[in-house]
Amino acid sequence: MAIRTSSTAVALIIEVDSSISLTPFIEAANALVTELCTASTYTTARKELIERWLSAHFYTVRDMRAEQEKADEVSEKKQSKVDLGFDTSHYGQMAMRLDTAGGLAALNVNIKKGRTNVIGITWLGTEGDTSLDLEDRS
Repeated sequence: MAIRTSSTAVALIIEVDSSISLTPFIEAANALVTELCTASTYTTARKELIERWLSAHFYTVRDMRAEQEKADEVSEKKQSKVDLGFDTSHYGQMAMRLDTAGGLAALNVNIKKGRTNVIGITWLGTEGDTSLDLEDRS
């Protein structure tokens, strides 16, 4: 599993706490990008971008972003939405936008609906169609 992005690249798009390692978030993003985005015709650079933004999304699960800060009588409100989807952060939304083939968006919908990916087959021929017979029976 070749990691496409780096901690430095992720830190360029999201402010990170130096005491928190980005490695687990990058590994999670890499696993999903490898599974869902490698069948497409994406360039290596596009896959790295998707992985970078998805890593930042996973990082927000550990270190939530401030939604509101106040200086007088110090106060802070964290962005928080209890949900399973990639759309719970701006970073997850961006990763889905970069994945124009829709693998992440499809997974997002399936998870929210409680479904898993199902492998299926659709027959496009007509009943009794023997054009696929490879053996000459004459």
